[in-house]
Amino acid sequence: MSMTETQLEAVLEARDAYVSDLAHGNRRERQRAAHGLNLLAQEDVTVVAEVAEELVAALEHTEAQTQWECLNALAEIAVRDPHLVEDAFPVAEELLFEDGSVVTRMAAFRFVARYGAHGHQESERSWPLLSEAVQCYHGDSEYRNMLQGLLDFAHGSISDEVRASLVKRMSFDAKNGRGFIRTYSAEIVAAAKED
Repeated sequence: MSMTETQLEAVLEARDAYVSDLAHGNRRERQRAAHGLNLLAQEDVTVVAEVAEELVAALEHTEAQTQWECLNALAEIAVRDPHLVEDAFPVAEELLFEDGSVVTRMAAFRFVARYGAHGHQESERSWPLLSEAVQCYHGDSEYRNMLQGLLDFAHGSISDEVRASLVKRMSFDAKNGRGFIRTYSAEIVAAAKED
């Protein structure tokens, strides 16, 4: 996204206001701020990458929307530089297996998958969680989105060991599944084998 200097100043001003409100005492203000930062990350991740630390800190708030909005923004940053968001990994791991919010679980899965797709070491850290989540949530409402995230992961710079384990995990559904589960599983296996 190409911006004029005036537009960039306005975006940075909005970003800084959102960052300030992430620590607000009011839950609604924190949710609004997290949503705004997530939208900015979708538009131009470089603007939000500079405040990754504040997004990670905001994951400590207990409201689901603040958590999922921050995780989605952090997932965008992870694609660019996973080292900026490493401190979010332990929180994402907890949220991935929490019963409270399907949307938060999905955002945690997306974050872990995008983080893991960046390199061999990251993939080896991420894969055990992704594998466990695929088993835990097989057939649940968020499973289709998880499979989409796994397809992106399969196309990433993952290690050979992770690639082999991913093929093994998804092969049964690629051959015996039905509908979208079979289709996505077959695509994941093919992507893991070709990359």
